[in-house]
Amino acid sequence: MTPLAVGVIVICIVALTIVLASTLLAFRKMGLRAESVLAQVEREIRPLATEVEGLTAELQKITHKANDSLDRIGHVVDRVEEISLSVARVASTVAALTRVGQYAGIATGVKRGVEVFLARLKDRHH
Repeated sequence: MTPLAVGVIVICIVALTIVLASTLLAFRKMGLRAESVLAQVEREIRPLATEVEGLTAELQKITHKANDSLDRIGHVVDRVEEISLSVARVASTVAALTRVGQYAGIATGVKRGVEVFLARLKDRHH
């Protein structure tokens, strides 16, 4: 091999070594930076996780209260339905009694009319 070829090879090996060392240093810096970012993320996630747990517990309480309220509302609606059925029965009874009262009034009127008619008829014959 000629000395010129050996020189070119040595220069290429030195250039590649410099580039490789520079790349390794960049990877090292990137790894250190990633480690610090990860540590910061871990510090911020812990309080957030605790906060999320608290919010979850509060949401469970609210959901439980909402379910209880819906149960109570369901009972109230059932009771209102029972009351409305009772009111409907009373109203139909009152309506029937009103019709009976009307018929009794008509019967009383007819009876009185017949009595008056008979009384006048007797007065004319005497």
